[in-house]
Amino acid sequence: MVLDEGAVLTHLRRGVLEYCILAMIDVEPLYGLDIARRLGEHELLLQSEGTLYPLLARLRRQGLVETSRVKSATGPPRRYYALTAEGRTALATFRSTWPAFRGAVDSAVSGERS
Repeated sequence: MVLDEGAVLTHLRRGVLEYCILAMIDVEPLYGLDIARRLGEHELLLQSEGTLYPLLARLRRQGLVETSRVKSATGPPRRYYALTAEGRTALATFRSTWPAFRGAVDSAVSGERS
């Protein structure tokens, strides 16, 4: 079975999307639609908003993010997501691991040898 580009991207997103979200809310708390918009700026990161909200719920259940409701002048209250201490630790671990992992993948797919 040969995977098409969409299937490959789906596999890649599964491994890194949650850390992209953690990095975004490390800067400032964000609400779901704002997270979706920012991810949408990088078209390869988010396939649809329908995949974002279950991921945010999972991050919350894992204790990596916490939520708060903030009144909105333009509609119902917005749920903002912010990092917990555990989320900061997970993000720091990812940030320290990612460069070596990315380098190993780049090397493997280019056919280079260490």
